[in-house]
Formats: sequence, structure tokens, C-alpha cells
Amino acid sequence: MKREVMLERGLHQRKVWDMVIVGGGATGVGIAVDAASRGYNVLLLEQHDFGKGTSSRSTKLVHGGVRYLEQGNISLVMEALKERGLLRKNAPHLVHDLAFVVPSYTWWESPFYGFGLKVYNMLSGRYRFGPTSRLSREEILKRLPNIKTEGLKGGVVYYDGQFDDTRLLINLVATAADQGAVLLNYVEVTGLRRDHDGFICGVIACDRENSQEYNIEAKVVINATGAFCDGVRRMADPVAANLIAPSQGIHLVFDRSFLPSDTAIMVPHTPDGRVMFAIPWHDHTLVGTTDVAIAETPIEPHATEEEIDFILETAGRYLERPPRRSDILSVFAGIRPLVRAGDGKNTASLSRDHTIHIDPSGLLTIAGGKWTTYRNMAEDCVNHAATLAELNERPCVTKQLAVHGSVSIVNSETNLPCEMAVYGSDVRLIREIAISEPELSERLDSALPYTGAEVIFSVRYEMARTVEDVLARRTRALFLNAHAAIAMAPSVAALMARELARDEAWQYQQTVEFQRLARGYLVRSL
Repeated sequence: MKREVMLERGLHQRKVWDMVIVGGGATGVGIAVDAASRGYNVLLLEQHDFGKGTSSRSTKLVHGGVRYLEQGNISLVMEALKERGLLRKNAPHLVHDLAFVVPSYTWWESPFYGFGLKVYNMLSGRYRFGPTSRLSREEILKRLPNIKTEGLKGGVVYYDGQFDDTRLLINLVATAADQGAVLLNYVEVTGLRRDHDGFICGVIACDRENSQEYNIEAKVVINATGAFCDGVRRMADPVAANLIAPSQGIHLVFDRSFLPSDTAIMVPHTPDGRVMFAIPWHDHTLVGTTDVAIAETPIEPHATEEEIDFILETAGRYLERPPRRSDILSVFAGIRPLVRAGDGKNTASLSRDHTIHIDPSGLLTIAGGKWTTYRNMAEDCVNHAATLAELNERPCVTKQLAVHGSVSIVNSETNLPCEMAVYGSDVRLIREIAISEPELSERLDSALPYTGAEVIFSVRYEMARTVEDVLARRTRALFLNAHAAIAMAPSVAALMARELARDEAWQYQQTVEFQRLARGYLVRSL
């Protein structure tokens, strides 16, 4: 996982790739894992950093989707529940069980939601996580001491999965590399190549670090750019109709005192038709999400004041201490790449199923889907791509393929993952760095647990190239506490400059650019 090695293997050698994948989010990287593990020659190109877009901005849940059950999409729920179980087996360092309580404030809610959630649990079959049961008022208060008590009747508890989305993505990048794939961040696909018959036969790409351009040949090109896939499709067909109806969802992050528990809250109905969650995550409380149709798909989306107010108001209905704007440590927004249906305005009702589209030029696009089903999406996509490229058929092996770092590290008292558990077996490398330079074991900021050793590790072993890569995606500092991340930036830039042999001008530029971006994760007081 060194970028220089990947460049040499991927761009500096003339070869025809079996598959070139455009897009380094969950979908694209999942395809790289699947294809490489079948023995195909795979190159993946990402114009920014891995997971820069949607894949780092989820609700941090590996779940079947309670709302999809209500919509009657049983097949999607069953597929996702199975994939949830496979993820827990293949990435135990990143996926774990989490109890969810649905509180009841009217007499009919417990039996109504209890029945639906028992069906949800039943559909998971042998992949189920834990039992669903009704709880008394006293049992709810024991699990959730901060829940609003006025009118509380009882509730239902069920189990789903939780994960760190970008940590899983980075480990999947490493898994694909372990299987022989070449993956590069900061390489932008600027055009598509065609053969004499007009079919897509490769890409034109530019290394954004040195502006060098490359012509790359491929038997099939896969467009896995999520919310941005229509832009790539128009490289093949300038008049291609939109495939995506994007929507935006935001999340607010508070300190742990708002949910001092290892149990999450699930609100099954909000005014905009979504489910809302309040979950414990990395010793903080994460609340979301909204679902708002948007016209544009910016690479760095921002929360609107209306979305922030909506989440604060909804959370205030269920928490004894209603959160205020001044309590928000970070706010982040993500874009869902929903497949268009009708006018695309009611995005909350659009299916999360994935679709595979093949343009007349031979460009294969995969769109839609959800994080939990990335593996199944990848299997489907590689099957289609292999047929399109006339490659020898080879069976998918990812149901049994362990994700890089796969080892469970839990607290012996709580049986929950330790803070460093997200690194899995790579923890030893971080410890070796800290032992070699003891000062690197110190926290970069008192508000967060991250150390200098983790910065060095992310640069040395995980292709982190910018301060943003480290503070937003290799660690989750920006998503947990934007003020703390801003304060950490100069120290991180200095450590990265040492590792990457950059000068003081680079350090200054990186610090300024990150702090400018991070201010978009702060909420202004009204």
C-alpha cells in the first residue's frame, strides 16, 4: 500500500487491464476486491482520496434497513441482512452488534413495532445478531438513562450492526491490494478511449500530484463513481439522461453525555418519512439523518440550516436533555446516489437497490445500492463485466474472504471493541512506530484519542497524502470534533511532511487548506 509502488505497477507499465474501475468508494473498491480475488488484472483510479464522497459519510450502520421492510422491499432487506452477517464474519475488527431501542409513548407502538421488528429479525435467518423483545418502562430507562421519561410507556429492543465506514473502506483497499489489484488515489479519469469500432477500450487519466497524463488500455471500463456517475457517462455519451436522483443526508455529532449508553435509539417515523437514529460511535453520540432531494452533487456537501434544525428538534423529542446548536461538535453531509424513478423528488421513497447499466459504447455503470450490500453489488458487477470483456468465467470467493486486518479486539469487561480495534492486526505496526519514537504515542489533542503514531502509520501503510486524508478518513477526527481537528492540523502536517519529504511551504498550505475545509463542519450560532 505505497503509492509509489502502485504508480509503477499501474501507470508506468504498458499493459492491457482486464478491468479498469473508475471510483474509489465502497462500490468501486468492493469490485476491485472481487475481481482481483478471482484472478483478473484490475486497476482502480480515484480522483480524490478513497472514500472522499458518500462512503465516509454514512450513518455508520451495517443493517438490513427497517424502512425498506415497511416499503415492502423484502428481497433487499433479506439480501442486506445476509450481507450484514457476512461482514461481521469477515471483518470482526470493524463490524459489531449494537442494540437499538424503539421507545413507545403511546399504547399501540410497542406491539406494532415489536411485530415488525420480529419479522425483521426472522428474515435474517442464520445471520441474525440478537433477539427482538418488548421492554418495560423500567427496562428502557436502565438501558437509556437519558431518554425522555414523560409519557414513556416502554419499547422494543432489536439488534443490528455498526461499523466505521471509512476504516472498512481503507481495509478493503488493502484487501484488494493483497489480492493483486492496483489502486491509486488522486488520479483523475479525464476521458475515455475508443477502438476503431467506437467501443470504450480504456481511459485517459491524470496524476493530480504531478499533472502527468496516461493512456490506459482495458478490456472493460467500470463506472463506479456513485453520485457522480452521470458525469462519467457523459464522457461516453454527451446527451446521456441522468441515471441518478441524488439526495442529501446530514448527521450531527455530540459528546457521549447525550447518550451515555452502549444502546442506540431508533425513531421509526419522522416528518420527512425517514428513520432517525441516535447511536454511540467512537465515544460520541451521532444523530441523523435527513433525506432532501438536491439538484447538484458537490464533492464537499454542506448541511443546510433547515436540516440542522430538523435533527435538533427531532432529537429533542426523545432526549431528556435536548441538544442545542452550541452542543454540536461536528456536522457532516453526504449524498446518496439513488437510482432515478419518476421525477425523483420524493427521495425517501426511492429504492436502495442497485442497477447495472451498459451504454451502447460498452461503458458499464453500477449505481444505487447501500454500504451494507457492497459485496453482493460487486459480485453482480464483476459477473457482468467479465461477460462484457469476454474474460474466462471465474467464481466469486468474497463470501469467505477475510478483510485485511481481520481480528477481533474487544474489551474483556464490556465485550465491545477497543478504540484501536478498528486497525485489527495492523495495531502491531502502530505500536512498533510508537515504541521506536515514544513521543508519537501522545495524543494530538486532549479531546480525541488519536496519536502521532497513527499519522505515520496512515502515511506509510495506507496511502494518506493530505492532512484531510488523515484527519477525515484514516482517523475520524474531523467527523467527531471539528474544533479539535482544526487544532491538530499543524502537528499532523509536520509529521506528514517528515514522512513524505515535503517542505515547510507544503506544511503551511496543507494546514490552511484543511482548516478552511474543516470550518464547513462547524455550526454557527444563531
